[in-house]
Amino acid sequence: MVHTTRGIVLRTVKYGDTSIITSVYTQLFGVQSYIVKGVRKSSKTSAGKASYFQPGAMLEMEVYQNNFKQLQFIREFQWSYLYQQVLFNVVRNTVATYLVELLQHALKEPEANPELFYLAEETLKQLDQCTDQVAANIPLYFMLRLASELGFQLLGEYSATTPVFDLQEGMFIKEQPLHPYLIEGPLAKTTSDFLKIQDPAELEKIVLNRHLRQELLAAYQLFLSLHIPDFGEIKSLPILQEVLG
Repeated sequence: MVHTTRGIVLRTVKYGDTSIITSVYTQLFGVQSYIVKGVRKSSKTSAGKASYFQPGAMLEMEVYQNNFKQLQFIREFQWSYLYQQVLFNVVRNTVATYLVELLQHALKEPEANPELFYLAEETLKQLDQCTDQVAANIPLYFMLRLASELGFQLLGEYSATTPVFDLQEGMFIKEQPLHPYLIEGPLAKTTSDFLKIQDPAELEKIVLNRHLRQELLAAYQLFLSLHIPDFGEIKSLPILQEVLG
């Protein structure tokens, strides 16, 4: 059966001489693998079509969906959103690459999650349109929102009586736990500030130095790895930390 769905490209590999296999996070079916034939041909009708499937690309697609098959087919595709800055700006492209890799590691089952899809889609659009300050804070904002959408929302807030954030339990607590998975002080306070953000535009008011940002990126990624089975290593993290400074 043919369905129309939006999708975010996660990964693409060459297949044969002229085709590709692409992993796409779709609005209707979650993560799906598609074969797209002929897009790497040198003919006029195929020229440039492979560029639609670079990681982070947002597409409107007509797809054949058969739940009994692991590899689906795309009938038609076009941009659902055309980036103005993400593909050409080093910082924004690096952030987008990191967000896409997070989705690759976090999404384990091919099932729809419309709210999470909307979060990913809107965050990438915001990244393309926002100020530099907001762009630098988007990875931290997205990781906390991603955790919430996956069902392990962070609980409580930073205060004089709850100054420690327990990464294993996902909550602010009074004293250091027996395990080493925690943040405290400015890291915990800033985490509480991020949790209060409802609109990415509000990220403008959170100003971080290089050291604090790097520590928070590592801490939030650790938090995700503690709650997502087989989360694995995010290879783009060191590049992100270097680029954001």
